[in-house]
Amino acid sequence: MVPISSVIRNSVNPSIMVPIRSIRIHRMIPACMALSLTACTSLFTRDDYTAYRMPPEGLREIDTVDLTELSRSTPVSVEEAAAETAEHTMAVEEPAAVINLPVAEVRAAALANNLDLKVELVNPSIADEYVVEEEAGFEPSLFGSARWDRVDGRSTVVDAPALRWRATSYDAGVRIPLRTGGTVTVSLPFSKFDDDTQTDSQSTDLVDVINPLYEAGLSFSISQPLLRSAGIRSNTHLIRVAKYQKDIADARTRLEAIRILANADRAYWLLYAARRELEVRQRQYESAVQQLEQAQRRVAAGDAPRIEIMRAESGVAARLEAIIIANTGVRRCERDLKRIMNRESLPMNSATSLIPVTDPNPVRLDLDANALAEYAVANRMEMLELELQLAIDASTVDFERNATLPLFTLDYSYTVNGLAGSFNDAFREVGDGSFVEYSVGLTAEVPIGNQSARSRLRRTLLQRIQRLATRDRRCLAIRQEVYDALDQLEQNWQRILAARQEVILAGDTFKAEKRQFEVGLRTSTEVLEADAHLAGARSREIRALAAYEIAQVDIAVATGTLLGQDRVIWEPTGLD
Repeated sequence: MVPISSVIRNSVNPSIMVPIRSIRIHRMIPACMALSLTACTSLFTRDDYTAYRMPPEGLREIDTVDLTELSRSTPVSVEEAAAETAEHTMAVEEPAAVINLPVAEVRAAALANNLDLKVELVNPSIADEYVVEEEAGFEPSLFGSARWDRVDGRSTVVDAPALRWRATSYDAGVRIPLRTGGTVTVSLPFSKFDDDTQTDSQSTDLVDVINPLYEAGLSFSISQPLLRSAGIRSNTHLIRVAKYQKDIADARTRLEAIRILANADRAYWLLYAARRELEVRQRQYESAVQQLEQAQRRVAAGDAPRIEIMRAESGVAARLEAIIIANTGVRRCERDLKRIMNRESLPMNSATSLIPVTDPNPVRLDLDANALAEYAVANRMEMLELELQLAIDASTVDFERNATLPLFTLDYSYTVNGLAGSFNDAFREVGDGSFVEYSVGLTAEVPIGNQSARSRLRRTLLQRIQRLATRDRRCLAIRQEVYDALDQLEQNWQRILAARQEVILAGDTFKAEKRQFEVGLRTSTEVLEADAHLAGARSREIRALAAYEIAQVDIAVATGTLLGQDRVIWEPTGLD
């Protein structure tokens, strides 16, 4: 065994060959073991937040509720309510306020205030931070270190000198990661070595001639993989994935904006149809009241039997349910539109009524189904998202294929050293380049079997094959969606024409039935049936008009666009 004194005194670089003070290691081992046991005990005995806790009482019990106790007024039975007058039953509360609402204002409010869109607008900013995070992996970093070592011991050899020396070493530099996978390091190490060992005065060791000994150096090193983890494409894989994910977040945000605006348009036209339906039912009720008044006049004049009044009164009562249902439908459509607009001045529970002032403008459209389908496949955000996912898969396949290669690393270092009796002289020698060291090394690592890396590669290839099949399936689904939307548009156009013709004919029939009643050839029941047919035709026309407008919205959504002339430009929400 080589004595420790010879290792220390014959080393070229004393700051490197510094042993740890070992004479008290046997005393430190029991203390370290005790500390480790204490840490392990506290680890397993602490109150971990993942530990099972007993469920609170009542978790498995389902409470009951008595709705009659929650009523703000005394509950009324059916018999009591039936005793009230018909006028009181059909009375509709007047709104506290009325807002005339064009469709453009609804779209603007939905974009500005919709909570779903506000949530989605943050995702692009989050994805952008991931890009910055991955790119920061190639930022250079400064490093520094300081170390103090001391040896103070006696040798068991008779008349051998005692070992007493101290070493203080420092190192500072910059480490630069390369996109090729390598790392460049430039450092400035320097150290001081004090040797207090009693030696023969005739010794010619450098540490005896110059004591204390100062050493300085300028070091340059590079480590570059040659196969695995080598190359710009392999090492920038995560950056590409982050950028693709950012594009996917943008595509999803755009898709969410289209969805929200489409829902706003649909809600607007549904409210339009509900309000027009209520107007039809109110007009039908008013017509039934007029029929009752006319029947009363004829009975009073002796031109008709009293049963005509009963028939007319039955018709008035029959129209109350339709008004109640239509009024409820209006309130629900208003509440849905208020939720989409999300205005602070217009909460969902407000009594403010919304009046759509934009009327439908149906026109005959002759659209090329195949051209629209091709445009939809090229423009839909779902297809763009799939293409981006396929790009991620392609990059991942290359990355995993590179990971199956053996690891060969080339290392090269070049150092200029200086040794002197002071730091200034040592750094001066570094500048002179009088003492130069360099080394070249090659490290190889070949895994046996390498099943893990090969399995990851096969899994990535299978995922890409699956995604390609998904793209083809989604392409067919988009084409079908466009064709269905066009068929729906054409159907609703034909419905408008049929309903318009039915309204004209039903109106003429109703007028004829009223004239026949005036001369005693028809009963009130027949007049009311003609009026009900007219109201049904008007309702079908209203629903067809609203459905035609919604079908145009569906075509725009199917092609990945917005209906109307105004373009929408959105910006992601970030930290100011």
